[in-house]
Amino acid sequence: MAAVTSESLASVRSTQEQTIRGADLTVSRQLFEALDVLDSSAALRRALTDPARESAERSALVRRLFGDSAEPGAVTLLEALASQRWSRERDLGDAVELLAVDVVAAQAEAEGLQGLETLESTLLELRRAVLSSHELQRALTDQQAGAEATQRLGAALTPQASPEARLLIDRAVTTPRGLRPEALLERFAEQIAQRQQRWIAQVTVAKDLDETYRQRLSAGLNRYFGRDLKLDVVVDPTVVGGIRVQVGDEVVDSTLSTKVGELRRTMAR
Repeated sequence: MAAVTSESLASVRSTQEQTIRGADLTVSRQLFEALDVLDSSAALRRALTDPARESAERSALVRRLFGDSAEPGAVTLLEALASQRWSRERDLGDAVELLAVDVVAAQAEAEGLQGLETLESTLLELRRAVLSSHELQRALTDQQAGAEATQRLGAALTPQASPEARLLIDRAVTTPRGLRPEALLERFAEQIAQRQQRWIAQVTVAKDLDETYRQRLSAGLNRYFGRDLKLDVVVDPTVVGGIRVQVGDEVVDSTLSTKVGELRRTMAR
């Protein structure tokens, strides 16, 4: 992913996190529908990614196209994307798809880490089933079958799927956007896995922690980050002392090795 696109996508995901968290599956469906419109119209993609147009003009075009038919949350996210710069026209569509999956993940996240793990597991189980059967692969890529037939097949293979998983499975088997369905399922699962990292505290220490300390640390981290985290403790003697905690992109590092490194850098200036 080119730098311009990466920066734009990171900006939208950061500034629109509350919108993503507050959206429901209807918003995700509408984002996928908007993606279909984008994929079907090169002229529209050019208009919404043209750097010669002011961002306000591109946002206004989104409102004209989707403002009367989509939920406010979907329109807000589409406007936020259209206001950014993109390395390629297709990158805008890829970003819409990514935010649609983010909304689904945020819904699953209402059940905490378990909700995300269940969603990822369902997607990967179907992917494995498809990869293990040439017959299924042919059925899901048969151009004569139609979307309804492949959707019914996906549902038959995952009868216990949650509404969140069902939405992503339906999308993967009916509109894979040039990919094989199993490849899109894998991409969706990878994105879900990335969001899971927000619920896992990767703790690095010089020696293993006893149960009492683990419980105290867990309670403290839960209060600090505002959610019930799963501890993943790694023993690394090179940290010397102290503790390093990473939750998603946020790092709290009080290890002695880090402090020594900082001192060395200071002395070298």
